[in-house]
Amino acid sequence: MQTETFERLESNVRTYSRSFPVVFTKAKGACLTDENGREYIDFLAGAGTLNYGHNNPHLKQALVDYIATDGVVHGLDMWTTAKRDYFEAFEELILKPRNLDYKIQLPGPTGTNAVEAAIRLARKVKQRHNIVAFTNGFHGVTMGALATTGNRKFRENTGVPTLGGSFVPFDGYMGDSTDTLDYFEKLLGDKSGGLDVPAAVIVETVQGEGGINVSGLEWLKRLESICHANDILLIIDDIQAGCGRTGKFFSFEHAGVVPDMVTNSKSLSGLGLPFAHVLMRPELDQWKPGQYNGTFRGFSYAMVTATAALKHYWSDDAFELEVQRKGKIVEERFQKLAAMLSKAGMPASERGRGLMRGIDVETGDIADKITGKAFENGLIIETSGQDGEVVKCLCSLTITDDELQKGLDILEAAVKDVAGAKATADA
Repeated sequence: MQTETFERLESNVRTYSRSFPVVFTKAKGACLTDENGREYIDFLAGAGTLNYGHNNPHLKQALVDYIATDGVVHGLDMWTTAKRDYFEAFEELILKPRNLDYKIQLPGPTGTNAVEAAIRLARKVKQRHNIVAFTNGFHGVTMGALATTGNRKFRENTGVPTLGGSFVPFDGYMGDSTDTLDYFEKLLGDKSGGLDVPAAVIVETVQGEGGINVSGLEWLKRLESICHANDILLIIDDIQAGCGRTGKFFSFEHAGVVPDMVTNSKSLSGLGLPFAHVLMRPELDQWKPGQYNGTFRGFSYAMVTATAALKHYWSDDAFELEVQRKGKIVEERFQKLAAMLSKAGMPASERGRGLMRGIDVETGDIADKITGKAFENGLIIETSGQDGEVVKCLCSLTITDDELQKGLDILEAAVKDVAGAKATADA
């Protein structure tokens, strides 16, 4: 296995290749294969980009057929059949069944592009500069989005101050007995509280990079109410939690809230192709032509596969029910693993929604030992949280029951190994 080329030429900024130092050659469904022919169960799935698995045959065939007709690949924001097909499928299969009335902006191919566009539009509409975000939130690493991203390791390397964002505590940040929205509402009502009245609030309903922190449904409803009462726009960042990850197409559906704007990316294309959009209430679409653009906002291949994904998986509720069922399997196994660790003197707890789940083991050292041992035994799984203390499952939503159980068995063996080592060290 040759890694010298990468180690010689690739920047030190690389991350995932440090945790999984093999060269991959093939991917199918929920599995990756390295150049030595070893197969790995993938519980990372492109950090939530491959909800429908690697090289999904339905999506891949749609793309092959489109390529064979010399369909437009890159069209800036010109009109193409690929874009029309996607818009119509999204309207019919996603928006109308949920009684949502949104216009669609294609800002560029990545999630941070969508966040940049949403917060910039909010400032334009409300004529205010401040955007309120939440502790442990992650919204991207370009300068505007970074001002709403809490993680210090990203913020410290900008070279200049990050401007335009204010942070308030996320649900549960102050403990289970405190409703953190009391603090936010108090600040809004206090003219000497130091909080500039925001144009918008941006929030993940489940914080992915922040550690699988789950907002309560009543908390989300109250946040929406506070925003409405104070003329503040509510932006839901559904980049990682959306496209079915939590058991609904939009993660905010569980709470019954209706955001003013929504950002989507990651699994939007379905096949792993770069694609992002912003959804906005029609009256908020106050852009002048060209005020926000991007060279790759018309990537037809991504729209072709996105359309295929919508038609195949979202024409009824069968797929989301399957995701919810599999989520229960992971939840129950993760609860067992957390109990196993706690019994061994390593306090741990399980949390999540749908197939976005994690085990909080409280220290990054323990989490790294578990994921490292899992990788040795054929499972790719990452950590998240402010100290990397959460073992995080983002397996594909299409994973088979056998593959899911195999991956969970490997993880359980890793937990037993780490717990056993702890018990031996304490003896």
